[in-house]
Amino acid sequence: MGDESLGAEASARLASDTGSGPMPGAGADLGLTSARSLIPSHDWGTEWRALQKLRRHADDAAYWDRRAATFSSKDAPSSYAAQFLERAALRPGESVLDMGCGTGALSVPLGTAGHPVIAADFSRGMLDVLGRTLAAQGVTCVTPLLMSWEDDWDAHGVGEGAVDVCLASRSIAVDDLEAALMRLSRVARRRVCITLPTGSSPRTDERALEAAGLVGATGHDYLYAFNILASRGIQAEVSYIRSTRLDTFDSLDEACAKYDAMVRAAAVLATPAELEEACARLHPWLADQLVANEDAGAPDSHGVAQGALRLREPRVITWAFLAWDK
Repeated sequence: MGDESLGAEASARLASDTGSGPMPGAGADLGLTSARSLIPSHDWGTEWRALQKLRRHADDAAYWDRRAATFSSKDAPSSYAAQFLERAALRPGESVLDMGCGTGALSVPLGTAGHPVIAADFSRGMLDVLGRTLAAQGVTCVTPLLMSWEDDWDAHGVGEGAVDVCLASRSIAVDDLEAALMRLSRVARRRVCITLPTGSSPRTDERALEAAGLVGATGHDYLYAFNILASRGIQAEVSYIRSTRLDTFDSLDEACAKYDAMVRAAAVLATPAELEEACARLHPWLADQLVANEDAGAPDSHGVAQGALRLREPRVITWAFLAWDK
């Protein structure tokens, strides 16, 4: 599928999702005004900011610091990371900004391969885990940097053209998507690569919402990014990475508590009464889905011991990989 057809599909799907449609008469008099666009102009950046107000607020640095305290510095090899780096197609020795690096799923293999990397994150805890991993593996060309999306990047030494390639893997949880994309594009000399979810939040199990009789806020984040870039004349390439997420629990009560919180965060438009009814429907579904975890006690992808129970089938999350050359 070429860029033009993808842009039309993206805009059409967004119009359907957001309730915006073609301008009155658009297309009716194309023969009279040949310069009129087939797709009406749309301010995707403004619409994104409005959408974010309806969503659960992104977790702050303190939350990720607490999460980091449970992580091991021995992450399991990641098929997702391997697929991301294959698509990124870095050239030997290119410098990299890994924005929202977490514990280093990309930064560590890049540093091991000899790339100079600025590994930036707003969580000191995540950077501490990364630092221990780098030290344990003897990687010296990765520089951890405490920096958020909203910080003054120039003040942190990450200014225009600071690196060859910018990466933002599953880390763009911002109020202003357009500003974030343009920051990455400004800092990169050659290429930018990002991933965004294609459906609802990766933290949301859509099967559970369906079982509870609720509809989540599906944002199609990658379509907003694609259209924002297109409006600025940037032709982004798009492909897809599918990853699985194994959820484990120590008990049915723990599973119910975690899924109750998930449902309440996802169903932002539901009334309190509707949420109570939804959770009541959810619990029998969970009881049916949970089975004994044959790998209980073994480390998960973050080195954390797995629980005694797991869902019968793991969640499948599809990420859109978007990249553009400068």
